Amino acid sequence: MSHSNQGTHASRAEIFCRDESRVDWHSRALWLMREKRDRAASAIPEWESLRQLGSEIKLHTLTHLSQLLETFERNCIANGISVHWASTAAEHNQIVHDILSRHQVKKLVKSKSMLTEECHMNPYLEERGIEVIDTDLGERIIQLAHQPPSHIVVPAIHMKKEEVGELFHQKIGTEAGASDPTYLTRAARAHLREQFLTADAAMTGVNMAIADKGAVVVCTNEGNADMGVNLPNVQLHSMGIDKLVPNLDAAAVLLRMLARNATGQPVTTYSSMYSGPKTGGEMHIIIVDNGRSKMLQDAILAESLKCIRCGGCLNTCPVYRRSGGHSYSYTIPGPIGLAVGDPADNSMPWACTLCASCTGVCPTKVPLDKIIHHRRRLKAQEQQLPYGKAAYMPLVGKMMASPLALNCAMSVARTSLRYLPGSLLKPFAGAWGKYRELPVAPSSSFERWYSQHRSK
Repeated sequence: MSHSNQGTHASRAEIFCRDESRVDWHSRALWLMREKRDRAASAIPEWESLRQLGSEIKLHTLTHLSQLLETFERNCIANGISVHWASTAAEHNQIVHDILSRHQVKKLVKSKSMLTEECHMNPYLEERGIEVIDTDLGERIIQLAHQPPSHIVVPAIHMKKEEVGELFHQKIGTEAGASDPTYLTRAARAHLREQFLTADAAMTGVNMAIADKGAVVVCTNEGNADMGVNLPNVQLHSMGIDKLVPNLDAAAVLLRMLARNATGQPVTTYSSMYSGPKTGGEMHIIIVDNGRSKMLQDAILAESLKCIRCGGCLNTCPVYRRSGGHSYSYTIPGPIGLAVGDPADNSMPWACTLCASCTGVCPTKVPLDKIIHHRRRLKAQEQQLPYGKAAYMPLVGKMMASPLALNCAMSVARTSLRYLPGSLLKPFAGAWGKYRELPVAPSSSFERWYSQHRSK
Protein backbone atom coordinates (compact mmCIF):
# COMPACT_ATOMS: atom_id res chain seq x y z
CA MET A 1 0.00 0.00 0.00
CA SER A 2 1.38 3.38 -0.94
CA HIS A 3 0.01 6.80 -1.42
CA SER A 4 -0.82 7.91 -4.93
CA ASN A 5 1.99 9.29 -7.04
CA GLN A 6 -0.46 10.64 -9.59
CA GLY A 7 -0.49 14.42 -9.98
CA THR A 8 0.72 17.03 -7.51
CA HIS A 9 -0.07 17.52 -3.85
CA ALA A 10 -2.50 20.29 -4.86
CA SER A 11 -4.39 18.06 -7.31
CA ARG A 12 -4.64 15.23 -4.76
CA ALA A 13 -5.72 17.66 -2.03
CA GLU A 14 -8.47 18.98 -4.28
CA ILE A 15 -10.08 15.52 -4.23
CA PHE A 16 -10.16 15.55 -0.41
CA CYS A 17 -11.38 19.16 -0.30
CA ARG A 18 -14.49 18.43 -2.39
CA ASP A 19 -16.22 17.25 0.79
CA GLU A 20 -16.13 20.41 2.90
CA SER A 21 -17.82 18.86 5.93
CA ARG A 22 -15.20 16.08 6.01
CA VAL A 23 -12.40 18.64 5.75
CA ASP A 24 -13.90 20.59 8.67
CA TRP A 25 -14.24 17.65 11.06
CA HIS A 26 -10.86 16.23 9.99
CA SER A 27 -9.27 19.57 10.89
CA ARG A 28 -11.21 19.83 14.17
CA ALA A 29 -10.33 16.26 15.24
CA LEU A 30 -6.64 16.88 14.70
CA TRP A 31 -6.71 20.27 16.39
CA LEU A 32 -8.35 18.62 19.39
CA MET A 33 -5.30 16.34 19.64
CA ARG A 34 -3.08 19.41 19.38
CA GLU A 35 -4.95 21.04 22.27
CA LYS A 36 -4.62 17.88 24.38
CA ARG A 37 -0.92 17.90 23.61
CA ASP A 38 -0.61 21.52 24.76
CA ARG A 39 -2.38 20.76 28.05
CA ALA A 40 -0.17 17.70 28.68
CA ALA A 41 3.01 19.63 27.88
CA SER A 42 2.09 22.64 30.03
CA ALA A 43 1.43 20.31 32.99
CA ILE A 44 5.17 19.48 33.10
CA PRO A 45 7.28 22.44 34.30
CA GLU A 46 10.45 20.99 32.74
CA TRP A 47 8.85 20.32 29.32
CA GLU A 48 11.22 22.62 27.38
CA SER A 49 14.21 21.11 29.18
CA LEU A 50 12.96 17.65 28.15
CA ARG A 51 12.70 18.78 24.52
CA GLN A 52 16.25 20.10 24.61
CA LEU A 53 17.50 16.90 26.25
CA GLY A 54 15.57 14.77 23.73
CA SER A 55 17.12 16.69 20.86
CA GLU A 56 20.63 16.30 22.28
CA ILE A 57 20.13 12.57 22.94
CA LYS A 58 19.06 11.96 19.35
CA LEU A 59 21.86 14.13 17.92
CA HIS A 60 24.41 12.28 20.07
CA THR A 61 23.04 8.96 18.83
CA LEU A 62 23.14 10.01 15.17
CA THR A 63 26.73 11.24 15.47
CA HIS A 64 27.83 7.99 17.16
CA LEU A 65 25.56 5.71 15.15
CA SER A 66 28.13 3.22 13.84
CA GLN A 67 29.52 2.45 17.32
CA LEU A 68 26.05 2.28 18.92
CA LEU A 69 24.70 -0.03 16.20
CA GLU A 70 27.61 -2.42 16.76
CA THR A 71 27.05 -2.29 20.52
CA PHE A 72 23.34 -2.96 19.99
CA GLU A 73 24.02 -5.93 17.71
CA ARG A 74 26.58 -7.39 20.12
CA ASN A 75 24.20 -7.14 23.08
CA CYS A 76 21.27 -8.53 21.08
CA ILE A 77 23.29 -11.58 20.06
CA ALA A 78 24.34 -12.08 23.70
CA ASN A 79 20.61 -12.08 24.57
CA GLY A 80 19.89 -14.82 22.02
CA ILE A 81 18.38 -12.50 19.41
CA SER A 82 19.09 -12.96 15.69
CA VAL A 83 20.10 -9.64 14.07
CA HIS A 84 19.68 -8.94 10.34
CA TRP A 85 20.86 -5.93 8.34
CA ALA A 86 18.92 -4.52 5.37
CA SER A 87 20.28 -1.66 3.28
CA THR A 88 17.08 -1.35 1.21
CA ALA A 89 13.34 -1.99 1.49
CA ALA A 90 13.72 -4.94 -0.91
CA GLU A 91 16.36 -6.53 1.33
CA HIS A 92 14.12 -6.03 4.38
CA ASN A 93 11.21 -7.78 2.69
CA GLN A 94 13.43 -10.63 1.48
CA ILE A 95 14.84 -11.19 4.99
CA VAL A 96 11.34 -11.26 6.51
CA HIS A 97 10.12 -13.67 3.85
CA ASP A 98 13.12 -15.97 4.35
CA ILE A 99 12.48 -16.16 8.12
CA LEU A 100 8.76 -16.82 7.66
CA SER A 101 9.32 -19.38 4.89
CA ARG A 102 11.77 -21.31 7.03
CA HIS A 103 9.03 -21.70 9.65
CA GLN A 104 6.32 -22.35 7.03
CA VAL A 105 4.34 -19.36 8.30
CA LYS A 106 0.96 -18.88 6.63
CA LYS A 107 -0.41 -16.10 8.85
CA LEU A 108 1.52 -13.18 10.34
CA VAL A 109 -0.04 -10.82 12.91
CA LYS A 110 1.57 -7.38 12.79
CA SER A 111 1.29 -4.42 15.13
CA LYS A 112 1.70 -0.87 13.90
CA SER A 113 4.85 -0.23 11.91
CA MET A 114 5.43 2.72 9.58
CA LEU A 115 8.68 1.09 8.45
CA THR A 116 6.90 -1.96 7.01
CA GLU A 117 4.53 0.49 5.24
CA GLU A 118 7.59 2.32 3.89
CA CYS A 119 8.96 -1.01 2.62
CA HIS A 120 5.55 -2.08 1.17
CA MET A 121 5.99 -5.35 3.02
CA ASN A 122 2.33 -6.43 3.22
CA PRO A 123 1.75 -6.81 -0.53
CA TYR A 124 5.19 -8.42 -0.93
CA LEU A 125 4.31 -11.18 1.57
CA GLU A 126 0.73 -11.56 0.34
CA GLU A 127 1.97 -12.14 -3.21
CA ARG A 128 4.02 -15.02 -1.79
CA GLY A 129 1.13 -16.71 -0.01
CA ILE A 130 1.51 -15.28 3.51
CA GLU A 131 -1.54 -13.64 5.06
CA VAL A 132 -0.67 -10.44 6.94
CA ILE A 133 -3.11 -9.20 9.58
CA ASP A 134 -2.66 -5.66 10.88
CA THR A 135 -3.79 -5.79 14.51
CA ASP A 136 -3.78 -2.09 15.42
CA LEU A 137 -7.47 -1.11 15.15
CA GLY A 138 -6.87 1.87 12.87
CA GLU A 139 -4.49 -0.14 10.70
CA ARG A 140 -6.96 -3.03 10.49
CA ILE A 141 -9.69 -0.62 9.36
CA ILE A 142 -7.63 0.75 6.50
CA GLN A 143 -6.33 -2.72 5.63
CA LEU A 144 -9.91 -3.96 5.22
CA ALA A 145 -10.66 -0.83 3.17
CA HIS A 146 -7.53 -1.41 1.00
CA GLN A 147 -6.19 2.05 1.79
CA PRO A 148 -2.82 3.34 3.02
CA PRO A 149 -2.64 5.11 6.41
CA SER A 150 -3.46 8.82 6.38
CA HIS A 151 -1.72 9.60 9.71
CA ILE A 152 1.23 8.01 11.51
CA VAL A 153 -0.59 7.64 14.87
CA VAL A 154 -4.31 7.56 13.96
CA PRO A 155 -4.15 5.95 10.50
CA ALA A 156 -7.93 5.92 9.86
CA ILE A 157 -8.59 9.52 10.99
CA HIS A 158 -10.00 10.34 7.53
CA MET A 159 -12.88 7.85 7.89
CA LYS A 160 -16.23 8.59 9.57
CA LYS A 161 -17.67 6.10 12.05
CA GLU A 162 -20.57 5.40 9.66
CA GLU A 163 -18.06 4.41 6.97
CA VAL A 164 -16.26 2.13 9.42
CA GLY A 165 -19.63 0.60 10.39
CA GLU A 166 -20.46 -0.17 6.76
CA LEU A 167 -16.97 -1.58 6.19
CA PHE A 168 -17.23 -3.85 9.25
CA HIS A 169 -20.70 -4.99 8.16
CA GLN A 170 -19.27 -6.07 4.80
CA LYS A 171 -16.01 -7.56 6.07
CA ILE A 172 -16.57 -8.96 9.57
CA GLY A 173 -20.36 -9.29 9.73
CA THR A 174 -21.42 -6.57 12.16
CA GLU A 175 -25.05 -5.37 12.15
CA ALA A 176 -26.10 -3.31 9.15
CA GLY A 177 -26.20 0.41 9.94
CA ALA A 178 -24.38 0.05 13.29
CA SER A 179 -21.91 2.87 13.87
CA ASP A 180 -21.55 3.03 17.65
CA PRO A 181 -17.77 3.15 18.29
CA THR A 182 -17.96 0.90 21.38
CA TYR A 183 -19.94 -1.75 19.50
CA LEU A 184 -17.57 -1.61 16.51
CA THR A 185 -14.48 -1.77 18.75
CA ARG A 186 -15.81 -4.86 20.55
CA ALA A 187 -16.60 -6.52 17.22
CA ALA A 188 -13.07 -5.74 16.01
CA ARG A 189 -11.64 -7.15 19.24
CA ALA A 190 -13.48 -10.46 18.77
CA HIS A 191 -12.42 -10.57 15.11
CA LEU A 192 -8.76 -9.88 15.97
CA ARG A 193 -8.70 -12.32 18.90
CA GLU A 194 -9.31 -15.13 16.42
CA GLN A 195 -6.41 -13.87 14.27
CA PHE A 196 -4.03 -13.79 17.26
CA LEU A 197 -4.94 -17.35 18.25
CA THR A 198 -4.36 -18.77 14.76
CA ALA A 199 -1.18 -16.83 13.80
CA ASP A 200 2.11 -18.61 13.11
CA ALA A 201 4.36 -15.58 13.75
CA ALA A 202 4.16 -12.01 15.04
CA MET A 203 5.82 -8.79 13.95
CA THR A 204 6.10 -5.32 15.47
CA GLY A 205 7.66 -2.01 14.68
CA VAL A 206 10.15 -0.51 17.13
CA ASN A 207 9.71 2.78 18.96
CA MET A 208 13.21 2.68 20.48
CA ALA A 209 16.12 0.27 20.40
CA ILE A 210 18.35 0.38 23.50
CA ALA A 211 21.99 -0.13 22.59
CA ASP A 212 23.45 -1.10 25.95
CA LYS A 213 20.64 -3.58 26.73
CA GLY A 214 20.22 -5.23 23.32
CA ALA A 215 16.47 -4.67 23.65
CA VAL A 216 13.62 -2.97 21.79
CA VAL A 217 10.78 -0.86 23.19
CA VAL A 218 7.31 -1.15 21.60
CA CYS A 219 4.52 1.27 22.57
CA THR A 220 0.82 0.63 21.96
CA ASN A 221 -2.50 1.70 23.45
CA GLU A 222 -4.29 -1.53 22.59
CA GLY A 223 -1.84 -4.20 23.76
CA ASN A 224 -1.92 -5.75 20.30
CA ALA A 225 1.88 -5.92 19.97
CA ASP A 226 2.14 -7.85 23.26
CA MET A 227 -0.78 -10.11 22.36
CA GLY A 228 0.89 -10.93 19.06
CA VAL A 229 4.43 -11.44 20.30
CA ASN A 230 3.52 -13.58 23.32
CA LEU A 231 1.48 -16.24 21.50
CA PRO A 232 3.50 -17.68 18.56
CA ASN A 233 7.08 -18.88 18.88
CA VAL A 234 8.49 -16.62 16.14
CA GLN A 235 8.69 -12.87 16.72
CA LEU A 236 10.11 -10.25 14.35
CA HIS A 237 10.85 -6.58 15.00
CA SER A 238 11.62 -4.12 12.18
CA MET A 239 13.50 -0.93 13.00
CA GLY A 240 15.16 1.91 11.14
CA ILE A 241 18.72 2.71 12.16
CA ASP A 242 17.38 6.03 13.52
CA LYS A 243 15.41 4.28 16.29
CA LEU A 244 18.50 3.66 18.38
CA VAL A 245 19.10 5.29 21.77
CA PRO A 246 22.17 4.63 23.94
CA ASN A 247 20.55 3.53 27.20
CA LEU A 248 17.44 3.27 29.36
CA ASP A 249 17.81 6.80 30.71
CA ALA A 250 17.65 8.16 27.16
CA ALA A 251 14.61 6.00 26.39
CA ALA A 252 12.88 7.30 29.53
CA VAL A 253 13.28 10.91 28.40
CA LEU A 254 11.70 10.16 25.03
CA LEU A 255 8.92 8.05 26.58
CA ARG A 256 7.91 10.97 28.79
CA MET A 257 7.29 13.03 25.65
CA LEU A 258 6.08 10.49 23.09
CA ALA A 259 2.45 9.96 24.16
CA ARG A 260 2.02 13.46 25.57
CA ASN A 261 2.99 14.96 22.23
CA ALA A 262 0.93 12.45 20.25
CA THR A 263 -2.43 12.25 22.04
CA GLY A 264 -2.04 14.16 25.31
CA GLN A 265 -1.71 10.96 27.39
CA PRO A 266 0.92 10.81 30.14
CA VAL A 267 2.27 7.59 28.61
CA THR A 268 1.12 4.90 26.18
CA THR A 269 -1.06 2.25 27.83
CA TYR A 270 1.52 -0.44 27.06
CA SER A 271 5.25 0.34 26.84
CA SER A 272 6.92 -3.07 26.52
CA MET A 273 10.56 -4.04 26.30
CA TYR A 274 11.67 -7.19 24.48
CA SER A 275 15.18 -8.39 25.21
CA GLY A 276 15.21 -12.01 24.10
CA PRO A 277 13.19 -14.88 22.65
CA LYS A 278 10.73 -16.91 24.71
CA THR A 279 11.83 -20.42 25.72
CA GLY A 280 11.95 -22.56 22.61
CA GLY A 281 11.19 -19.57 20.38
CA GLU A 282 13.06 -17.18 18.10
CA MET A 283 13.41 -13.40 18.15
CA HIS A 284 14.61 -11.56 15.06
CA ILE A 285 15.46 -7.88 14.69
CA ILE A 286 15.80 -6.44 11.18
CA ILE A 287 17.81 -3.20 11.16
CA VAL A 288 16.98 -1.11 8.08
CA ASP A 289 18.80 1.75 6.37
CA ASN A 290 16.73 2.42 3.21
CA GLY A 291 18.17 5.87 2.50
CA ARG A 292 18.80 6.99 6.09
CA SER A 293 22.60 6.91 5.78
CA LYS A 294 22.37 9.13 2.72
CA MET A 295 20.28 11.65 4.69
CA LEU A 296 22.98 11.68 7.39
CA GLN A 297 25.41 13.09 4.83
CA ASP A 298 23.42 16.35 4.73
CA ALA A 299 23.68 18.19 8.06
CA ILE A 300 20.21 19.76 7.66
CA LEU A 301 18.33 16.68 6.39
CA ALA A 302 20.03 14.53 9.06
CA GLU A 303 18.07 16.28 11.82
CA SER A 304 14.83 14.75 10.48
CA LEU A 305 16.18 11.43 11.82
CA LYS A 306 15.67 12.79 15.36
CA CYS A 307 11.92 12.19 14.84
CA ILE A 308 10.24 9.81 17.32
CA ARG A 309 7.04 9.50 15.20
CA CYS A 310 4.64 11.10 17.68
CA GLY A 311 2.58 12.72 14.92
CA GLY A 312 2.42 16.07 16.72
CA CYS A 313 3.55 17.96 13.63
CA LEU A 314 0.64 16.54 11.61
CA ASN A 315 -1.92 17.57 14.21
CA THR A 316 -0.82 21.20 14.13
CA CYS A 317 -0.09 21.58 10.39
CA PRO A 318 -2.71 23.78 8.66
CA VAL A 319 -1.93 22.20 5.28
CA TYR A 320 -2.16 18.57 6.44
CA ARG A 321 -5.32 19.17 8.48
CA ARG A 322 -7.17 20.55 5.46
CA SER A 323 -5.71 18.42 2.68
CA GLY A 324 -5.77 14.92 4.24
CA GLY A 325 -3.01 12.36 4.50
CA HIS A 326 -3.68 10.77 1.12
CA SER A 327 -2.73 13.99 -0.67
CA TYR A 328 0.91 13.23 0.18
CA SER A 329 2.88 10.98 -2.15
CA TYR A 330 5.03 9.46 0.59
CA THR A 331 3.97 6.79 3.12
CA ILE A 332 4.47 9.33 5.92
CA PRO A 333 2.32 12.43 5.42
CA GLY A 334 2.49 15.90 6.93
CA PRO A 335 5.57 17.98 7.79
CA ILE A 336 7.77 15.02 8.76
CA GLY A 337 6.77 13.34 5.48
CA LEU A 338 7.99 16.41 3.59
CA ALA A 339 11.22 16.35 5.59
CA VAL A 340 12.09 12.67 5.05
CA GLY A 341 10.53 13.00 1.66
CA ASP A 342 9.70 11.38 -1.62
CA PRO A 343 12.56 12.61 -3.84
CA ALA A 344 10.57 11.81 -6.98
CA ASP A 345 7.70 14.19 -6.17
CA ASN A 346 8.68 17.75 -7.03
CA SER A 347 5.49 19.29 -5.62
CA MET A 348 5.81 18.08 -2.02
CA PRO A 349 8.27 20.64 -0.58
CA TRP A 350 5.74 23.34 -1.49
CA ALA A 351 2.87 21.71 0.45
CA CYS A 352 3.83 23.94 3.35
CA THR A 353 3.28 27.54 4.48
CA LEU A 354 6.59 27.61 6.40
CA CYS A 355 4.59 28.74 9.45
CA ALA A 356 6.92 26.61 11.65
CA SER A 357 4.10 25.42 13.91
CA CYS A 358 5.45 21.89 13.41
CA THR A 359 8.90 22.88 14.63
CA GLY A 360 7.32 24.53 17.67
CA VAL A 361 5.61 21.33 18.85
CA CYS A 362 8.31 18.78 17.97
CA PRO A 363 9.47 16.95 21.13
CA THR A 364 13.02 16.50 19.82
CA LYS A 365 13.26 19.93 18.18
CA VAL A 366 13.47 18.70 14.59
CA PRO A 367 13.72 22.00 12.63
CA LEU A 368 11.03 20.91 10.18
CA ASP A 369 10.45 24.29 8.53
CA LYS A 370 14.20 24.70 7.96
CA ILE A 371 14.42 21.19 6.47
CA ILE A 372 11.43 21.76 4.15
CA HIS A 373 12.92 25.08 3.00
CA HIS A 374 16.20 23.22 2.37
CA ARG A 375 14.31 20.64 0.30
CA ARG A 376 13.05 23.51 -1.89
CA ARG A 377 16.59 24.81 -2.34
CA LEU A 378 17.79 21.32 -3.33
CA LYS A 379 14.99 21.07 -5.91
CA ALA A 380 16.04 24.43 -7.35
CA GLN A 381 19.70 23.36 -7.51
CA GLU A 382 18.67 20.13 -9.24
CA GLN A 383 16.52 22.18 -11.65
CA GLN A 384 13.46 20.19 -10.58
CA LEU A 385 11.18 23.04 -9.61
CA PRO A 386 7.44 22.39 -10.09
CA TYR A 387 5.85 23.49 -13.33
CA GLY A 388 5.75 27.29 -13.55
CA LYS A 389 8.07 28.13 -10.66
CA ALA A 390 11.20 27.78 -12.79
CA ALA A 391 9.71 30.22 -15.31
CA TYR A 392 8.05 32.90 -13.19
CA MET A 393 9.95 32.96 -9.89
CA PRO A 394 13.13 34.50 -11.42
CA LEU A 395 10.91 37.23 -12.89
CA VAL A 396 9.20 37.76 -9.52
CA GLY A 397 12.62 37.98 -7.90
CA LYS A 398 13.78 40.64 -10.35
CA MET A 399 10.57 42.62 -9.87
CA MET A 400 10.86 42.52 -6.07
CA ALA A 401 14.55 43.51 -6.28
CA SER A 402 13.57 46.72 -8.08
CA PRO A 403 11.73 49.33 -5.94
CA LEU A 404 10.39 51.00 -9.08
CA ALA A 405 9.05 47.78 -10.62
CA LEU A 406 7.56 46.60 -7.30
CA ASN A 407 5.83 49.93 -6.62
CA CYS A 408 4.37 50.03 -10.14
CA ALA A 409 3.09 46.45 -9.84
CA MET A 410 1.50 47.11 -6.43
CA SER A 411 -0.12 50.29 -7.75
CA VAL A 412 -1.68 48.33 -10.61
CA ALA A 413 -2.87 45.67 -8.16
CA ARG A 414 -4.48 48.24 -5.82
CA THR A 415 -6.22 50.00 -8.69
CA SER A 416 -7.48 46.69 -10.13
CA LEU A 417 -8.84 45.54 -6.76
CA ARG A 418 -10.59 48.87 -6.29
CA TYR A 419 -12.29 49.21 -9.69
CA LEU A 420 -12.50 45.80 -11.41
CA PRO A 421 -15.02 43.05 -10.49
CA GLY A 422 -13.70 40.05 -8.56
CA SER A 423 -14.91 37.61 -11.21
CA LEU A 424 -12.53 39.25 -13.65
CA LEU A 425 -9.56 39.19 -11.27
CA LYS A 426 -9.91 35.74 -9.66
CA PRO A 427 -8.51 33.82 -12.66
CA PHE A 428 -5.27 35.81 -12.24
CA ALA A 429 -5.01 34.58 -8.65
CA GLY A 430 -4.84 30.99 -9.91
CA ALA A 431 -5.34 28.14 -7.45
CA TRP A 432 -4.83 30.55 -4.53
CA GLY A 433 -7.94 32.51 -5.44
CA LYS A 434 -10.12 29.46 -6.01
CA TYR A 435 -11.15 29.08 -2.36
CA ARG A 436 -10.38 32.59 -1.07
CA GLU A 437 -11.90 36.04 -1.18
CA LEU A 438 -9.77 38.70 -2.82
CA PRO A 439 -8.30 41.22 -0.36
CA VAL A 440 -9.68 44.72 0.08
CA ALA A 441 -7.36 47.24 -1.60
CA PRO A 442 -5.50 49.46 0.87
CA SER A 443 -5.81 53.21 0.32
CA SER A 444 -2.07 53.61 -0.31
CA SER A 445 1.20 51.71 -0.34
CA PHE A 446 3.05 50.93 2.88
CA GLU A 447 6.00 52.92 1.59
CA ARG A 448 3.85 56.04 1.24
CA TRP A 449 2.26 55.50 4.66
CA TYR A 450 5.71 55.06 6.23
CA SER A 451 7.12 58.20 4.61
CA GLN A 452 4.16 60.20 5.93
CA HIS A 453 4.48 58.88 9.50
CA ARG A 454 8.20 58.19 9.99
CA SER A 455 8.87 61.60 11.54
CA LYS A 456 5.95 61.38 13.99
